[in-house]
This record gives sequence, C-alpha cells and structure tokens, in this order.
Amino acid sequence: FLADDSADAFANVVDRLLASPHYGERWGRHWLDVARYADSNGLDENVVHGNAWRYRDYVVRSLNNDKPYDEFVVEQLAGDLLDSGDDFAIRNERLIATGFLVLGPKVLAEQDEAKMEMDIIDEQIDTVGRSIMGLTLGCARCHTHKFDPISHHDYYGLAGIFKSTQTMDSYKTVAKWHENTIATAEQAAGLEQHQQQIAAQETQIADQVAEAKATLDPPPASDAKPEEIEKQFPAETQTELKELRDELKQLQDATPALPTAMGVTEGKIADTSVHLRGSHLTLGDVVPRRVPEVLAIDDQPPIPADHSGRLEFARWLTSGNHPLTARVMVNRIWQFHFGRGIVRSSNNFGQLGTPPTHPELLDWLAQTFIQSGWKVKDMHRLMMNSRAYQMSSASHDEGLATDPGNDLFWRFDPRRLSAEEVRDSILAVNGSLNPSVYGPSFYEKLSAEVLAGQSRPGQGWGDSPEEQRNRRSIYIHVKRSLLTPLLSAFDFPDPDLTCEARFATLQPGQALSLLNSDFIHDQATKFAKSIDAASVGNDEVVRRAIKVAFARQATDAEIADGDALIKKLVSTDGITRQRAVSLYCLTVMNWNEFLFVD
Repeated sequence: FLADDSADAFANVVDRLLASPHYGERWGRHWLDVARYADSNGLDENVVHGNAWRYRDYVVRSLNNDKPYDEFVVEQLAGDLLDSGDDFAIRNERLIATGFLVLGPKVLAEQDEAKMEMDIIDEQIDTVGRSIMGLTLGCARCHTHKFDPISHHDYYGLAGIFKSTQTMDSYKTVAKWHENTIATAEQAAGLEQHQQQIAAQETQIADQVAEAKATLDPPPASDAKPEEIEKQFPAETQTELKELRDELKQLQDATPALPTAMGVTEGKIADTSVHLRGSHLTLGDVVPRRVPEVLAIDDQPPIPADHSGRLEFARWLTSGNHPLTARVMVNRIWQFHFGRGIVRSSNNFGQLGTPPTHPELLDWLAQTFIQSGWKVKDMHRLMMNSRAYQMSSASHDEGLATDPGNDLFWRFDPRRLSAEEVRDSILAVNGSLNPSVYGPSFYEKLSAEVLAGQSRPGQGWGDSPEEQRNRRSIYIHVKRSLLTPLLSAFDFPDPDLTCEARFATLQPGQALSLLNSDFIHDQATKFAKSIDAASVGNDEVVRRAIKVAFARQATDAEIADGDALIKKLVSTDGITRQRAVSLYCLTVMNWNEFLFVD
C-alpha cells in the first residue's frame, strides 16, 4: 500500500479486504448482534442450541458471497417457502436462514401453552420490527402504540402471520423448537438405501418365520403368541432367526442421522384475535393477517387464505417501496463504519428515536442501495472511499467550537476495539490465531470459579482443543447467562435482545482482565516465544514486540523504558528473564495503542 502511488491505492485495499473470507466474520458479527444470536436458549431451561452455529455460518457465508440484502431478509423470514427446485444446497441454505425466527430466548417450561406460544410470537414480532423495520412493534401487544402509528389491530394482524408459522414442535414441558432436515442429495440417498436394507432384512425374517410356521404339525392356534410359536421351530431355524434379528438391530442402530437446523415451517393457518391488554385469556376482535396499515401500499393485496403470510410479508418489506427497510440497513452500515448511525437509534426510527443528522444523505444512500441491487459490498465501497470516511481523527479549535459532538463528521472519531477484536488481536500478534472459517462453536477455557453451577445436563460447558480455542471469537459458544468473561468485560451484548449498538465503556474490569487473567498470561508467554525473545537482548525484544503489535518501529524512549522494565523485573525475587519478557509483552497488549483505533 505504501508503495502504491496511484489514485486507486486506498480503493484497492478496500477491495482486498472485502474479498477476504474474514470480512464475513467481522461484519457477520454485526448482524448476529441484531439477530440476538446465541448457542443456548437461556431463561428457565438454558438448553443448548446444538445447531445454532449453522445459522451463524449462513450469515457469514451470505456476507462473503455478497448476497443481496433483500434476498438475505426474505430467506430469514420465509426461506422454507421459496422454490429451490431440486437444488439441495440452496434449499438447505434457505431452511437454515429461518433460524433467525427461532434463536430468541423462550420459557420452555411454561405451563400455560397458549401463553408460551404468544410470548414466542411477541419476541419474533419485536425482533423483526427492530432489526429490519427500525420500529418498536412489540409496544402494541397490549395497546395501540403510544407514540408511533401502530395500532393494537396492526400488531395482531402481524401476530396471525407468526401464529400460522410452526416455530415449536411441542409446547409440552420441556418444550421443543422445530428443526428442519437439511440433508444433501447424497445423504438422503444414503438414508433411503439404508432403509431399503432394513426393509429387506425385515422381509427375510418374516418370510423365514412364515415358512417355519407352515411346517408345524399341528398348525399353531390362531391366538398363540409369536414367541411361543417360534419355540416350536427347529433349533437350527431359531438360531438363524436370532442371527437375522441381530443383524437387523445392527442395521437399525447404524441408521444415519440426517443433519438438522433450527428453523420454521408453515403451521396451521389462522387469524388471531386481539388480546385485550396483551392477555391471551381476554380476546377481542379477530384481525385478518396483514401488514401495518400506516405502511401498507395503496390496494395492498390480502394474504391468501392458505398462506401464513410470511413470504408476502418478507416480499413487502423488500419490494423497494417500503419506506424503512433500506434506510434501516444503510444506517447500520454507516454506523459500523463511522461509530454511530445517521439515525443514532438504529433500532428505532419512530417518534422516540433520534432524528437523522443528515436526512437527505440517508434518503440518497437508501435509494442508491436499492438501485445497486441491495449489494452490501457496494455500500462499503461507497462509504469507505468517501472523503468523510478518510478524515483524520486529529482535532482543531474551529471544529470543536462549531460541532463539539462531531455530528457533521468533520473528523474521524477514535474508537476502542470491540470485544472480539481485542481477543482476536491478542491471538494474532503472538501468531496463534487459527484462521479457519465456518464450523461448530468452540468452548473457551474458563476457570472453575466461573463454571461453578454450570453442570446441569444439557446446560454444561464443553471442553474444546486448543486449536479450536484459537479460532476467531465469532465462533465462541455464546451461552445465555454465561458469557465469556473477557468478551463480557469489553461490552459483548446481551444476546437475549436485538442489539442496535454496543457500548464502548472504559472500566476497571477491562484492565483487570488484560493484566490478571490466565488467558492473557498464557498469550503473553506465547507472544514472547513468537518473537524469539530468549535469543536476543532486551532492546531487540522491545523492537520486535512493538513492530508486531503496532506495525511500526519502536522509539528510543520505548526501547529505554522496555529495557528498564525487564531489568527491574529480573531483579525481583522469583522472576526469571523468560518470565520478565513475557510480562513486558503483556504490558504491550495493555497499551492504549493496542486497544484503540485512532
């Protein structure tokens, strides 16, 4: 990059980064925040979502492949209703996408099944409203929205759509969510072949029993039990039948299990009554399944009587005429690049949300997004190649006096690394980061104190090999009620709710985590080893550590300070030079320069 003097030098870097498979991991995590992603259910029965990782991989893969955002939305709301023909890969991908509707926390031991169903529907409506439409639709469950033009009847028009969707296979305690089979053509063919082998074995057994019965004299009584009849067979026949049945059991035990993924399917189609004050025990008018009236187009077509309405709802959201869908998404992209959205309340474009600082810019970006085919990577290029994005973070008196909040983006706001960036950067500088993409979640190594009380069946904490634990943080098992401490210290979001923006706090727990945790000390030891600290002097240790951590040369003052620190540590009882160098490397990973993008 430094050697490229062309006008396209910066644009070339942007294109290179967008082509990286790690782009989808970084930006996929943003959407997972919005989608309230977790690998466990949370609440009363914190059961593991064994296949949630398939949805996470769907998100990462979709972004890497630059899937158009309108298609991305439709698949998550109604992927099971799209015609995929005979293409198993596309069909399975779309089924996995509907995990978006199932990922939320659910009270699985709720005794009132009708209440449980309505609570799940409410969580779905609230999530879809905030994440895609930028509206707090959930407020209208109990009454007409107090601030936005969303009526009580609008809410239950949407509720009918999700009530006509099968999210749960059973509401009995402990309730079970739905999983779609996502077999490949080869897996489906293999299962069919195996079932044919089982059927053939069963036929052979039945034929042999029938032949043996026919030779009995006198014939067995019609009410005789099969096991009593078989005792009359010749010993050789009984031995053969036992062998055949043993083989049958082995075949049955070896039946391949087809992979599944959390998702939804069509349920019993029905409109829903208004729940007065939100109670399923007090019902009012039946509301036809429909979209909110204030957002409906002229002559909005009714939802077909035999459809849940999910597909029609999803296509209405992404028609290009919807006033919110594109605006909400381009605002999120802007927010993640600039640190805050044009509308700062990115989940709430309603009356209580923050008005846009640049409404005309938001409108233009939304129209450009639609006209570009809803391509997210095109929006990245547009924003990142702009003068606004490439502003320096340096301040000046005129800017501070005119716009101290930087609402006009006259400079770039410095930012602290996110929780995942902190952990991944630590692994990257010592060379242990495993760059493999996709696959099941891994369990971080946690202390016994943190894991206390986490041993309930189906709710415990697994043990992953070190190679897996060195993967990027997006692949960490996210357990509701037990977040990884390092991530939690750096403001990892509450996965129970859709997260519009992460906090960026500065608090003592962060320093304690980066100075005292077993994780950071292990990584500091690896850092020292990666720069071959044992074979060089203190000055060279400092030079190498700073070059790796910050991609720059160490200053004379930094070399002097580092040398003095290592010598002082070595003079302390019980600290070897090896340990002293590791502690120096630990301090480097605590510098502001390591934790902030300026």
